[in-house]
Amino acid sequence: MKNRWGQIGLSAASLTLAVTLVVFMPQLVNALTGQKVSWAQIYGQFATLSPQAIALMAAIWLLSLLAYTFVLTASLPGLTHPQALVLNASGSAVSNLLPFGGAAGVAVTFTLTKGWGFPTRAVVVSTLTSGIWNTLFRFLLPAAGIVALLFSGQKLSPAVANAAWAGVLSIVVLVTVVTVALFWDRAAAVLGRALDALARALPRKIRPGEHALSESLQKLRTDTSVIVRKRWPGLTLGMIFFLGFQWLILVCCLHATGAYPGLAQSIAVFALSRVLTTALVTPSGMGIMEAGTSGALVYFGAPLDSAAAAALLFGFWTYTVEIPFGGLALGAWAFLRRRENATPAPEKEPISR
Repeated sequence: MKNRWGQIGLSAASLTLAVTLVVFMPQLVNALTGQKVSWAQIYGQFATLSPQAIALMAAIWLLSLLAYTFVLTASLPGLTHPQALVLNASGSAVSNLLPFGGAAGVAVTFTLTKGWGFPTRAVVVSTLTSGIWNTLFRFLLPAAGIVALLFSGQKLSPAVANAAWAGVLSIVVLVTVVTVALFWDRAAAVLGRALDALARALPRKIRPGEHALSESLQKLRTDTSVIVRKRWPGLTLGMIFFLGFQWLILVCCLHATGAYPGLAQSIAVFALSRVLTTALVTPSGMGIMEAGTSGALVYFGAPLDSAAAAALLFGFWTYTVEIPFGGLALGAWAFLRRRENATPAPEKEPISR
């Protein structure tokens, strides 16, 4: 999209759709659940929130941001945690405002890291590595949610249970294949040849060049293997704590609004909410995530007004608040950068002879 006006128009349309989905959320939830709720009922739930509950949510939210800095510092050697916090906040703010905002977030990443003196190749490897780890955990979350439900005693029909186990196994196999390909050269070569064989079955018009997929996979593996092999514990623990703190935010939202359905159900709802954020029609799935999360909570027995309030509150902590926070972080970086450029270099004293 090289047309700037096209970008602006698409962004405006996407944000308008997101706001519309939130405004008409009671109607959406009614369509999903068959139950009725009004904004007055949802506001009533918000009115019961205590300052202590809000402070606890804010503290856990900050901890989740700090946890993700370990992912970034592991993927980009030399990056400090304060820099990683600015990088994550500013990139998230831009991504949350635009459809397909990931590309804009990556552009912000390159701008900031270039200003800090990091070489382009290192930033590319960092972006690929952190992206792969995010994707792997995005795949694993639904599996975790399904397993939690299967062991929770939640009533599921035999057909649904069998399909759930099949889904879990397929997800685990997919994640294992990708992980092994990153660590093991021979596995990467085998996977590359398999992808090339699949590519040859595509129509000629959209078929990639000979060995294009295997070469791309080999390049990706080569660029990321060093970081992955040396720093996978930091990447993995950072993602686990980041997602764990986000789940705790959801649990706080559920308890504060009276929508808590149980431990296993909360894990399943959290997994669903993170999957729904990948919907590209609105920035970060705004509006879609809240409606889907509300519907899942009602399915697990939560009152509709409590479920809707909890979903909106969770969306605030994982989406809305990141925009002003990231804007402040980006503004602070720009201000400090301008100050550094404006500071005159110290004059050298003449050498006495």
